[in-house]
Amino acid sequence: MHNLLDPTYLIKATGYIGIFSIVLLESGFIFGFFLPGDSLLFTAGLLASQGYLNIGTLIVISIIGAIIGNSVGFYTGSKLGPRLFKRDKSVVFSPRRVEEAHEFFDTQGPKSLILARFIPAVRTFVPIIAGVAGMKYRTFIIFNAIGGTLWGALLPLLGYTLGRAIPSIDKYLLPIIFLIIVISALPVVIQYLKARKKK
Repeated sequence: MHNLLDPTYLIKATGYIGIFSIVLLESGFIFGFFLPGDSLLFTAGLLASQGYLNIGTLIVISIIGAIIGNSVGFYTGSKLGPRLFKRDKSVVFSPRRVEEAHEFFDTQGPKSLILARFIPAVRTFVPIIAGVAGMKYRTFIIFNAIGGTLWGALLPLLGYTLGRAIPSIDKYLLPIIFLIIVISALPVVIQYLKARKKK
């Protein structure tokens, strides 16, 4: 079980197929929100610097997986959303959530699809809410592609660059991953505190 939670073991055991699958699931499938997207891509980039993976191939499959995943989420939201969000007594699936989604996109605009890419869990639900909110697909796919490209390229490149620049950086992998998780969670915490303050 411990090995399954270790990004290094996971990448070495499943290779490109495993990386692509996790990125795909985490980017738009509701049940994939708990998967380690950020730490996985960073670790994969680090392993690429040590010759375990090809950095070019890694970036390509990460970008494709991210874009397809978000597209699936958007389709799910646009097709199933109206039925799911009619449950008045539901905490998650309620008409109020649709209103909140419209307000979210009215204030944040399409750029929310880019910003959400760098926030764990949020990146899973934003494309779904975009579909529910009725965002135009042409607008969605443009910003989906931009966000997917930035996220799918920057994190592996960060790991790759640090791996090439710092000898034996793999010894500090766990603290670095923890730091990435903390930094990624900061926007959620800040938004939560702002919401509480307004209330």
